[in-house]
Amino acid sequence: MWERVQAVRAELSRRGLTGFIIPHADEYQNEYLPACARRLTWLTGFTGSAGTAVVLSDHATIFVDGRYTLQVRDQVDLRAFEPRHLSEESVHSWLSGILQPGDRLGYDPWLHTPENLKQLTEACAGTKAALIPCEPNPIDAVWVDRPDPPASLVVPHDLAYAGKSSEAKRHEIALTLQRDEVEVAVLAASDSIAWLLNVRGGDVEHTPVPLGFALLRRDGTASLFLDEHKISQPLASHLGSAVQIRPMLEFKEVLVQLGKAGARVSCDPKRTASWIPERLTKAGARVIEGEDPCVLPKACKNAVEINGTRAAHKRDGAAVCRFLAWVNQEAHKGTLSELDAQSYLDDCRRRQARCRDVSFPTISAAGPNGAIVHYRATQAHHRLLEPGHLYLVDSGGQYLDGTTDITRTIAVGSPTSEQRDRYTRVLKGHVDLATAVFPAGTTGTQLDVLARRPLWDVGLDYAHGTGHGVGSYLSVHEGPQRISRSGSIALQPGMVISNEPAYYKAGEYGIRLENLVVVIPWNRNKEWLAFETITLVPFDASLIDVTVLNAAEREWLNAYHARVRDTIGPLVDDATAEWVHRATEPLSET
Repeated sequence: MWERVQAVRAELSRRGLTGFIIPHADEYQNEYLPACARRLTWLTGFTGSAGTAVVLSDHATIFVDGRYTLQVRDQVDLRAFEPRHLSEESVHSWLSGILQPGDRLGYDPWLHTPENLKQLTEACAGTKAALIPCEPNPIDAVWVDRPDPPASLVVPHDLAYAGKSSEAKRHEIALTLQRDEVEVAVLAASDSIAWLLNVRGGDVEHTPVPLGFALLRRDGTASLFLDEHKISQPLASHLGSAVQIRPMLEFKEVLVQLGKAGARVSCDPKRTASWIPERLTKAGARVIEGEDPCVLPKACKNAVEINGTRAAHKRDGAAVCRFLAWVNQEAHKGTLSELDAQSYLDDCRRRQARCRDVSFPTISAAGPNGAIVHYRATQAHHRLLEPGHLYLVDSGGQYLDGTTDITRTIAVGSPTSEQRDRYTRVLKGHVDLATAVFPAGTTGTQLDVLARRPLWDVGLDYAHGTGHGVGSYLSVHEGPQRISRSGSIALQPGMVISNEPAYYKAGEYGIRLENLVVVIPWNRNKEWLAFETITLVPFDASLIDVTVLNAAEREWLNAYHARVRDTIGPLVDDATAEWVHRATEPLSET
């Protein structure tokens, strides 16, 4: 990586720049990126789904959050990059302390949102440095074998799975534009476009979205901007005359036309590349900052989507149970590798009806690798599942009728008393959150403590959020809902969200227990809400210290396991059904 950093520095020097910012981002602000946009990975070796590097003439650093503090040190050349923790210091605060007057810091305006750019501008202004937009990106100038952009076809998403027509969605969103006196909304988020137009694509691994831009007008009509080779034969008839398909090359010119007309155009400052509102403003448009109007309606699933994800989770539960039954049979031999297990699980899932892909690269982590939150086993670096270790597996599927995400931690052989205590405390937090009843208007921040409390009781915690939103055959990480210290959005019926407390002991093991839940009215009372757990896979009874559970927690677990047994048992082969029966036996009081 050192040679690549030096090549970038040479390019920056040629352009008269002191440094350059490299975020994990593409033009569409996706979490998972097509290969051609993985500039941060190419430069640093870091493969996580969030991070930012800064290369200066004499120094380089990479910022990651709590999920990646161990991973970054394993993947990055520490001679070239200094890892920093975002919870301890932000990128812009670090820049405020290191930039000098007259420095010229470059950035790609397609890879930064206006919200992010505002912080960078303030950091540079405070040090009398200049923030310089760079087109084309300096990384691209030295990335000689950069992959071509993706070119997957865009296809219709059937109404039987979407539950509401694109026409109905467009007219509902158009009403919000009329209310806000906005003429056009720019849609840059790939999942928003896919949801609004009931289309799907394959431009991003494991996330069935097309890469493009869209404009939605206040009359409900829209324009979809795509590379022309992505247009499938059924797409035009599916979209109808109210949605115009236009070449991607025309997008910039259409923004200029909106500016010349003095249009009021909304852009989401958190989800839109800063280049877009800058171009609109320069052309004369009045840019209105506001949240992507599709975000909240997309998060609140309709009845068809909810029933679809319930059905998908049954098939997914059958796949994961088949996998766990196999691991239970094979792991004690000490010859099963993380890659073997990952391959078997992915195969189990892909055999299920309506499964189109995994929803993210499977995390198959044995022993100390389980403490690396987003660990990836590779041919060069992987472990065996050995007796005495814990095995953590985090995986999910993309089904036509729903997206799944589940984490289980199991013991290989006999667990230690410490492992059982930590596992049970994580499980207590999981159950306490799953059984929460809360008034409408409650945010994820208010609920987050429920999952952490059993760990806090003994001075322990975990450095990531407790829950993220999940899409409907869309992104496995969907906003705006989340359960975390920063989850400020009120939960609403129809939202699907994960429940995944955890504990990690660096160098030894990791524990994470994740189910997906749906927000539902409590006892049909719209003023109060609750969670319905839709993931159906047993927890490892060998890791449960029943004496640490209270009666209500034990009762919930027994009821949950009975539901798993009754639902999944009939869907699997005899050997797996026998394992499910054993794994779901009621917990006794002692």
